[in-house]
Amino acid sequence: MKRKMAFLSTIFLSTTLLLSGCGSGGESGSGGSSEESDTFKVGMEAAYAPFNWTQGDDSNGAVKISGNAEYAGGYDVEIAKRIAEGMGKELEIVKTEWDGLVPALTSGKIDAIVAGMSPTEERKATIDFTEPYYTSELVMVVKKGGEYEGATSLSDFSGAKITAQLNTFHYSVIDQIDGVSKETAMDSFPSMRVALESGVIDGYVSERPEAVSASAANKNFAMVEFEDGFETSPDDTAVAVGLEKGSDLAEQINETLAGISEEERQEIMDAAIQNQPAAQ
Repeated sequence: MKRKMAFLSTIFLSTTLLLSGCGSGGESGSGGSSEESDTFKVGMEAAYAPFNWTQGDDSNGAVKISGNAEYAGGYDVEIAKRIAEGMGKELEIVKTEWDGLVPALTSGKIDAIVAGMSPTEERKATIDFTEPYYTSELVMVVKKGGEYEGATSLSDFSGAKITAQLNTFHYSVIDQIDGVSKETAMDSFPSMRVALESGVIDGYVSERPEAVSASAANKNFAMVEFEDGFETSPDDTAVAVGLEKGSDLAEQINETLAGISEEERQEIMDAAIQNQPAAQ
């Protein structure tokens, strides 16, 4: 009996140690902390060229999308690669719908948002941001040869059917156009391009890099830059990395971003515009 009890005690102790070892192997919260992992998980929609897009191979430095046969390329990917390198980690791209980016970050599914996102006051209430890694301006994308291609001010779009991406400040600034027909916001830039091509809308609000990208990808599109344009704040037109509140990654990422000169940032953007897939 004593031998049997000793044997059972040994099994119990071994099982306890095994379970304890499994439990201490790096539980990283709901989605995995970058501090406890060899990977840096970045969320982006991969549908906002030239900031980010989806392609079929790894050409031009594209990175494999997690759980997907496709790859992500673009300006955001190149910035994310530099950040991951600075952290000594492997970059993992997690393709996420625009509306799902902040929830994915706050739930721990991703470590950061690098997706052409502006650090608006509304977003700052929920997440933190690094220093900007790009600054742009608002423009309008319209039909080439159409009645709005020659527009120079907001007043020229009175009566026009205009939209922008859902849950972006781009959509809110449409209200600054007197007499505009503000159409329903759309989920993505590809869907807005289709709407513009088909005549459902007369134009959509965008940032200059995307507009250059759109007109480069489709000869029927043109970009309108304003002499008297939208009123915006510096945070509206800046692009920064989104992080969880109180994240200790901010300082390290800011250090990496500070090492990328303005000249190099523009070179990266120019290359992204040139390398974007024709369908993007």
